[in-house]
Amino acid sequence: MAGDYYELLGVSRNADKEEIKRAYRRLARKYHPDVNKEAGAEERFKEINRAYEVLSDPEMKARYDRFGEAGVNSAAGAGFQDFSDLGGFADIFESFFSGFSTGMGQQARRRAGPVRGDDLRLELKLDFREAVFGGEKEIRISHLETCTNCRGSGAKPGTQPRVCSTCNGVGQVRRATRTPFGSFTQVSVCPTCNGSGQMIEDKCEVCGGSGQKQEAKKLKISIPAGVDNGTRLRVSGEGDAGQRGGPPGDLYVYLFVNEDAKFQRDGINILSEIKISYLQAILGDRIEVETVDGPVEVTINPGTQPNTVLTLEHRGVPRLGNPASRGDHLLTIQVDIPTRINAEERELLEKLAKIRGDRLNKGGFLGGLFRG
Repeated sequence: MAGDYYELLGVSRNADKEEIKRAYRRLARKYHPDVNKEAGAEERFKEINRAYEVLSDPEMKARYDRFGEAGVNSAAGAGFQDFSDLGGFADIFESFFSGFSTGMGQQARRRAGPVRGDDLRLELKLDFREAVFGGEKEIRISHLETCTNCRGSGAKPGTQPRVCSTCNGVGQVRRATRTPFGSFTQVSVCPTCNGSGQMIEDKCEVCGGSGQKQEAKKLKISIPAGVDNGTRLRVSGEGDAGQRGGPPGDLYVYLFVNEDAKFQRDGINILSEIKISYLQAILGDRIEVETVDGPVEVTINPGTQPNTVLTLEHRGVPRLGNPASRGDHLLTIQVDIPTRINAEERELLEKLAKIRGDRLNKGGFLGGLFRG
């Protein structure tokens, strides 16, 4: 990730959730790979998504504000909340200056116990109407599942892992070093058991001793009405399986909405344009227009001006979390002025100009339109 997350989204550090969301939407539309084919646009799009992922989550935002990217990167793991999760500053200093504390030893043993599985991320594209109305989607994922042959132990059925003789099941080794400033203890992952605290002599033939297998599966997920670019859905328990009896991680589905040829979206409002003739604009008319709900008849009032906006109430996007509340469809009227007219049309327009008292010079506007 290049640069500060706030700078990437172009917002201040005290920006609220709505400001962050608006900035993300604007940049996501600009750099979406389906829209922007310039070199570097896709990478920029990924950076914007990561920045929004962090700053839109209050918990992750708080960690980022306090510790920077180190507090939210993947190396920190899903369980990282604060330095208190690592035993606290007191335990850290105690481990440095008093050899190896009892508290730190207990923390190391906890790491050798059950481990929660990793969270997974999936990007899913939706059509415009799918995002508006929601529905059920089938997705295919590949994740780690607990091996059914060894039940996650990694050992051949009928055998059991034994305690690692190098670290005595702790999962870590330590080496004391004396310096002029006192004794320091260096703690590292046990090279023999790779931190598990166990040794497997007869490995499971199915999973090769890992206790897990990569499996592909299909899932059906519900898409709520009103989702937008960057909406994140959490599917509990569908991440990678945990180790040594630990719970599975979660699957996070990030949604991206394809552009529509007729409609644009502004929050919970839908925008579109319709062209009418200059005669319809002058005389008025009733015409049929397309909405996400299907065709709707609207009234064009006599004397309608170009760029007039008609509001079709409750024809917009359902409010996320409250589908009974919908935005509006804002319809911009474009008036089609002809570039060519025939002799009969010219004659009628000249009569109209005379009735209105408009003086027209020869070769003027009507002369330019005439191609008889």
